[in-house]
This record gives sequence, structure tokens and C-alpha cells, in this order.
Amino acid sequence: MQKPSDQIFTCGFEIFGKVQGVRLRRETRELATLNNVRGWVMNTDQGTVKGQLEGTLPRVNELKFWLLNFGSPRSIIERAEFTPTKEITARNFNAFTIRYRPDQFTC
Repeated sequence: MQKPSDQIFTCGFEIFGKVQGVRLRRETRELATLNNVRGWVMNTDQGTVKGQLEGTLPRVNELKFWLLNFGSPRSIIERAEFTPTKEITARNFNAFTIRYRPDQFTC
């Protein structure tokens, strides 16, 4: 049986409100990296920000709390939705990254 400090958990999220163009993705990446949380974050065509968190349960919960209650200073979080947090046997990500939609680069 793994020690709690070795257990890895994951959950998805989607954040609603004024969340694009307010540095939410960048600050999410910075906080995740500081907390050794891996995964990704991206803007959606629906005006939301979504992503995946992966790390120890206390660190994942810390990021979830921040996304739900704070976000970046210029963001206005109306609501946050999270998939159920579940334990995984191995990490799926090497770092926390910002993903970009392919259509952001077309002329």
C-alpha cells in the first residue's frame, strides 16, 4: 500500500466567468508548478477555461480551492466545475502546460 505522500490523484475542471484574457491560464500554471501539480490548462471556444490536475491529494485540493475562490487577480469566477477526484496508479503528465487551440494560429 502506498503512503499518502506517494498517492497521485487527478481531476478535470472547467471555470466559468470572466476567465479569458485575464492571465488565469498563466497563473494556474505558475501555482501548479510551485505545488508540484502536473496537467494542463486551456481556453475553450465557449469562453471558459478547462484543464486537468494531477498530484497529491492536498496539492490538487489546494489548486481546486484557488480556482473556485480566487483565480487570477483580474478574473471573475462565476462558477467552477470539477470531475470527481480519483486516485491513479501512475502520472500521465511530465509538467503543467498551457494548451492552445489549433484555430488560434490560423489567419
